[in-house]
Amino acid sequence: MASFGEAPSGDSGKGAKIFKTKCAQCHVAEKGGGHKQGPNLGGLFGRQSGTMDGFSYSKANKEKAVHWEEATLYDYLLAPKKYIPGTKMVFAGLKKPQDRADLIAYLKEATA
Repeated sequence: MASFGEAPSGDSGKGAKIFKTKCAQCHVAEKGGGHKQGPNLGGLFGRQSGTMDGFSYSKANKEKAVHWEEATLYDYLLAPKKYIPGTKMVFAGLKKPQDRADLIAYLKEATA
């Protein structure tokens, strides 16, 4: 698995489309939005996994205590259930490095 340091440059416009088709059914990106099946992602970067108020996280997600940044998201988005065994997130992941880079570029803007 290539690291984020070896990832292609992300395109936030393409990432927005990926978010809409793959993530928006379960997540809201903007700060202050409500939770859906998954937690609101506002303020994601720099936050620790399992700590968003008002969302019921799995024990695994809380205990993993991931510090969310580009590198950790890049690895997580490849295969969430392998990265955090026991997570409630049912998403299979994004196998293409470009898709992950694009989504991260979008999330950096949308969740700030």
